[in-house]
Amino acid sequence: MSTLQEIQDVPVLMCLPEGEAIGSEQDALDLIGNGGYQGARWVVIPAARLDAAFFRLSTRVAGDIIQKFVNYRMGLVVLGDISRHTEASSSLRDFVRECNRGTQTWFLADVEELRERLKS
Repeated sequence: MSTLQEIQDVPVLMCLPEGEAIGSEQDALDLIGNGGYQGARWVVIPAARLDAAFFRLSTRVAGDIIQKFVNYRMGLVVLGDISRHTEASSSLRDFVRECNRGTQTWFLADVEELRERLKS
């Protein structure tokens, strides 16, 4: 389940914290389709909704999901505390840092941080 919100005049599809785990390319396509249908430019997924495999880069789940968002030109935000994952993996920590430097995929702590990012 999700709701469309305007944040800094940007349409954002906010996935609710409760619901099925998101962990496949099909899950990503479903979110992209839903977001596109509603006019969203970004999809926000609570970190807790992502399958644990997403945070293990060797599984390629994160790469496959993010690539779908890139292909369809839809921004992706992973929202929430992922410190237990980044503390366990320097590769993931580097990946998150690189994503956050860009304009396509962000790993953010909370909605306030998203609001600041969308302001610019």
